Amino acid sequence: MTGTITHKLDPKLDLVLERVVDVAPNLVWAAWTRPDYVKQWFTPAPWQTVDCEIDLRPGGIFRFVMRSPEGQESPNEGCYLEVIENKKLVWTGALKQGYRPRQPAYGPDDANCPFLFTAVILLEPHGSGTKYTAIAIHADEDGAKKHADMGFHEGWGKALDQLVTLAKRM
Repeated sequence: MTGTITHKLDPKLDLVLERVVDVAPNLVWAAWTRPDYVKQWFTPAPWQTVDCEIDLRPGGIFRFVMRSPEGQESPNEGCYLEVIENKKLVWTGALKQGYRPRQPAYGPDDANCPFLFTAVILLEPHGSGTKYTAIAIHADEDGAKKHADMGFHEGWGKALDQLVTLAKRM
């Protein structure tokens, strides 16, 4: 794919979740790219995604609001960097819509967002299902460690399970 963003994995800076799921890539893509679907699966239960806005194009907004079981809301805004239908989705919280640099609203000890990262979602046909790869790219080892310690693999894995359940109903 000419012109696509490529990334060489660094085990000190990047977290990876890779799994084969038994739903087709177009269904996984729909779950990732339609706000009504994102709100149903994106945040691992018992958390919820209560709002979502998507402008699915490079430079477009990816905004979502997560709600904790206690009712605390955590807004997040990012920018799409690359969009290849049914194959690849790249977004970052380091930029706002239109590639505008974001001023972190969080202090260094803020538990809501102790780091920024770029997410790469790769979808590859695998039989009648999809090889799903999610990569969280961090600026430094501290950010990667914080994300891992927050439960990246468990949380993103649980969210993927929720995505698969939704996709099977679509």
